[in-house]
Amino acid sequence: MRILLAEDDSVLADGLTRSLRHSGYAADCVKNGIEADSALSTQDFDLLILDLGLPRMSGLEVLRRLRSRNSRLPVLILTAADSVEQRVQGLDLGADDYMAKPFALSELEARVRALTRRGAGGGPTVIRHGPLSYDQVGRIAYIGQQMLELSARELGLLEVLLQRTGRLVSKEQLVDHLCEWGEEVSNNAIEVYVHRLRKKIEVGGVRIATVRGLGYCLEKLPENSATAIAPITPAASDA
Repeated sequence: MRILLAEDDSVLADGLTRSLRHSGYAADCVKNGIEADSALSTQDFDLLILDLGLPRMSGLEVLRRLRSRNSRLPVLILTAADSVEQRVQGLDLGADDYMAKPFALSELEARVRALTRRGAGGGPTVIRHGPLSYDQVGRIAYIGQQMLELSARELGLLEVLLQRTGRLVSKEQLVDHLCEWGEEVSNNAIEVYVHRLRKKIEVGGVRIATVRGLGYCLEKLPENSATAIAPITPAASDA
């Protein structure tokens, strides 16, 4: 999941960015409305956390422009505690949720999980690929009943490959999905992430194929064990 944070308070922005990245999200931060609008116009994100009191262009105008482009990107707005009118305007313009400052970091993280779950289709979902299962909301992967110990980058890589099973994913596409905006990541680093993930999942018979010079793909399985998305079952969540 790739998140754009638009917040001009440098202390708050730094704390939120660190927290989101620690939770396994690729988090980009901009500090004014013009930068936010530019980023949203040129990059793909899974969630926008938007402070309404941005300089150079208000958060409300950023949101209005976003929705005028027919974007359905989930938006969580941040407002001052006494700005009821702004919160109403934000929701009327198409925001999905809001939080009044100051707020508890744990509550923001819970709201982020709820909004990304909603974006994934409304309820908790697991992508299954043969013996491999991946909980998109809890960000946990299993081979059979055995939970895999994966880094945030490995989880992000697995998610991208599962969502494109049988299709080629280039190194450039992986950088776009796994890394913060403007972050310098070499092809060698991507190869290292793929190598580490491959070692952990191939023990279960799930293969990542390399198409030399082009990229990677998660190999298709026989039809009776094809990739599917299904509701989380108690057994899967308790494993």
